Amino acid sequence: MTGSTKEYIEFVLDLLEPINAITSGRFFGGQGISCDSVQFAMIMGNSLFFVVDDSSRDKYITMGTESFWYMKKTGKVKVNKYHQVPGELFDDQASLLEWAQESIMIARKLKK
Repeated sequence: MTGSTKEYIEFVLDLLEPINAITSGRFFGGQGISCDSVQFAMIMGNSLFFVVDDSSRDKYITMGTESFWYMKKTGKVKVNKYHQVPGELFDDQASLLEWAQESIMIARKLKK
C-alpha cells in the first residue's frame, strides 16, 4: 500500500471535524486519527479504517469491506482490529460521524 496523500488526509479530517478533540499524526506508513488521545482510525494509502470489535465488524463486512492487511514474506497478515470504512459513508457525513463515534467507543473500551 502506498502512502496517503495530503489531500485525502485533509478530506477525511474535514469530514470528522465535528467530533471534538480529533488529532492526527504519522502511524507506520499512514496516518493515525485519535479522539482524546485514543486512536480509533487510521488512513493507509487512500483508505480509511475504523477500529472494530465483534459487535461492529459484521456491518462492515455486509457493506463489502475488508479488514486492514499487509504482506510479509510469509504471506498476508490481517489486522482484524481495523476495518475499511465503506465508500458510501463519504457521501453521508452524518452516518460517517455515527460510525466514527461507535469506533471511538470501541477503541476506548479496548484500551482499558
